[in-house]
Amino acid sequence: MHKKYHITLGLFFLFSLPSKAQQFIESWDGTPNLERHQVTFNFFVPGIRYELGLFKNVSVSNSFSPGLAYYQEGYTFGFVWHTRVRYYHNFKTRYDMNKKVIGNSANYIAPARSVFWQPLQISNNLDGQKNFSLAFFGLLYGLQRTNEKGFNTTLEFGFGYYDGFGVPSGYGPLFNFTFGWVATNRKSRKTVGEPVLLD
Repeated sequence: MHKKYHITLGLFFLFSLPSKAQQFIESWDGTPNLERHQVTFNFFVPGIRYELGLFKNVSVSNSFSPGLAYYQEGYTFGFVWHTRVRYYHNFKTRYDMNKKVIGNSANYIAPARSVFWQPLQISNNLDGQKNFSLAFFGLLYGLQRTNEKGFNTTLEFGFGYYDGFGVPSGYGPLFNFTFGWVATNRKSRKTVGEPVLLD
């Protein structure tokens, strides 16, 4: 009875800590973790991305931003819902070379899904139903850089299968580029061993 009470109380206080304190530190190789939470707003065109750091080099992200699908049946360009599982393969290398890793500034490989809906498309040359949807499933290579002021640039390119509803399916590349501003605190500049202060 008392054991369950202490576990429940402990979990309550753990999850009640401010998000700034949730920069989990893994000290085995002296590298700071990915950002725990990162929200980015696009410049020039509307768009937003949320990235959640899961492990030392792995994050998941959801975003709504422009994207280009180009495959054997044609192309479509417009607003897209993107889902990624990012593995940052050179995060530690960049850190060891004294390059900035703030705001998850590194290169990554990502299994990806991107969904294009016809009402949100700006231009396309696909033959099919008026209200179509097209879902990309594939593998991407991406580069993300964030500076001290929070300006963020992300470039992705890859290849995969386009599953069409109302339009033909097929294989082809996907390109995605965003330029924006990271609205959340950027903590990856912290090295292992530095205290994480509670606000």
